[in-house]
Amino acid sequence: MIPSSYPSKEEIARLTARMLLEIGAVNFRPEEPYILASGLPSATYIDCRKLISFPRIRSTLMDFLTVTVMRNAGFEAFDNIAGGETAGIPFAALVAERMALPMTYVRKKPKGYGRNARIEGAMTEGQRVLLVEDLTTDGGSKLSFVDAIRETGASCGHTAVIFYYGIFPETEKTLGDHGVDLHYLCTWWDVLAEARAMGAFSEETLTEVKAFLKAPRAWQEARKTQR
Repeated sequence: MIPSSYPSKEEIARLTARMLLEIGAVNFRPEEPYILASGLPSATYIDCRKLISFPRIRSTLMDFLTVTVMRNAGFEAFDNIAGGETAGIPFAALVAERMALPMTYVRKKPKGYGRNARIEGAMTEGQRVLLVEDLTTDGGSKLSFVDAIRETGASCGHTAVIFYYGIFPETEKTLGDHGVDLHYLCTWWDVLAEARAMGAFSEETLTEVKAFLKAPRAWQEARKTQR
């Protein structure tokens, strides 16, 4: 069912941050940084995959994501909802259900046998496709999914995520240069504000996390040399 309530963008961001904190999806560890897939250290780590195990929160956030996309892109803007392998798949299915649209998913690479497909499900030429993922950092990983969708003859000019890092200035330009608009519920800045309001972490930790968020590349470079 398509949601009928429309909280403000600011309230959606605050509540999303609160829910992520409540289920323990937010991790701050500046004193012993997490190592990202890139090999770089990070004071923060977020696990949006945990959301699938919390039905009330999961349902609320999917309502939020659906109304955000419709408000920003239009009520009749899409014909197909595609999830990116693997984290985007459950969220794409939930958004597709709410929007009463077909759902597909995009593999990271061809599966190597059979049809050797990257698109699973029915996607046809001319369809307007919304790419749904759990999060985006610098936007780069989305481009391969978008290209795979466009290779079918469909169009993809929008991607929607629950969480957007919001700390790398090149992200929206990277997507924009590829003809893709980004829609999201909250950023690290929203999470930091709500964590402080909730007293979820010590002030010392929050101060160090803020330093990381304000200059992530410099923070990473300094700690990379310390390893």
